Amino acid sequence: MLSHVHVGVNDFERALAFYGPVLERLGLAQRFCEPAVPWAGWQVPGVARPLFLIGRPFDGQAASPGNGAMNALLAADRATVDAVHALALRHGGTCDGPPGLRPQYHANYYGAYVRDPDGNKLCVCCHGPA
Repeated sequence: MLSHVHVGVNDFERALAFYGPVLERLGLAQRFCEPAVPWAGWQVPGVARPLFLIGRPFDGQAASPGNGAMNALLAADRATVDAVHALALRHGGTCDGPPGLRPQYHANYYGAYVRDPDGNKLCVCCHGPA
């Protein structure tokens, strides 16, 4: 459904230190990193799309999180959701909702919510039973 997602960041090195470990724990591999641009991208190994990208906004203005915008990243299981949430907090993220079941979405929805160092909202979730 998606070709790519681009998350605007203001401090590229800080964002790279946050997203690198988080996305790696979810099984994504860094496809490229160009600090001079600056931007970087990750993908599922062996799959061309989708890409998850971070970088400075192309218009040269400061990045700012969108109200109501959120990117949800799929985890293999609940233990991975827990691990990614903890990793995100250790790498400069802030908790926006601890790991747990969210039965208002469906019976097996297990998710956690964090804000990256620039305030962008991320969800890490899985949809299978425990």
